[in-house]
Amino acid sequence: MGTSPDERLLRALYAEHGGPLLGYALRLTGGDHQQAEDVVQETLLRAWRHPEALAKRPVRPWLFTVVRNLVVDAHRARVARGGRHLPIDDGQATLAALPGSDDIDRALESWTVAEALADLSPSHRAVIVETYYHGRSVADTAKVLGIPPGTVKSRTYYALRALKLALEERGLAP
Repeated sequence: MGTSPDERLLRALYAEHGGPLLGYALRLTGGDHQQAEDVVQETLLRAWRHPEALAKRPVRPWLFTVVRNLVVDAHRARVARGGRHLPIDDGQATLAALPGSDDIDRALESWTVAEALADLSPSHRAVIVETYYHGRSVADTAKVLGIPPGTVKSRTYYALRALKLALEERGLAP
């Protein structure tokens, strides 16, 4: 007997995203391992129930947003049921310090861009870092990298094309 497509999807999601999701959930729950595991399990269950959500956008940011929403919802439910506010060591400070969803989206996009940059060849990555992140001119980049200015221009052109492709593969570029 083989595994169903649904089971393969869940296994693939867990294999690719389970570790980072658990780490994030642990931070949000103040280190409560059981609650963090429950949140990750519920997140993957929601991904399985709503495969259309995975097809329309990058998967990892959506998963991280679901984790955050589940932790916040659980906290609000505890307070609404008359539960006491959580002490600082149970995650209240973590929840209070949570950035808004826009900040989380920006952070996830930054991680995705960093992963895409890591996939570039060292020469392409170096030229992108020098020109875009350090803001150097072509001439300054040529001096720093010890290559001719024409090489900086051509590497930048091809590096940007490779970066765009890497970002498209991750669902971040149009």
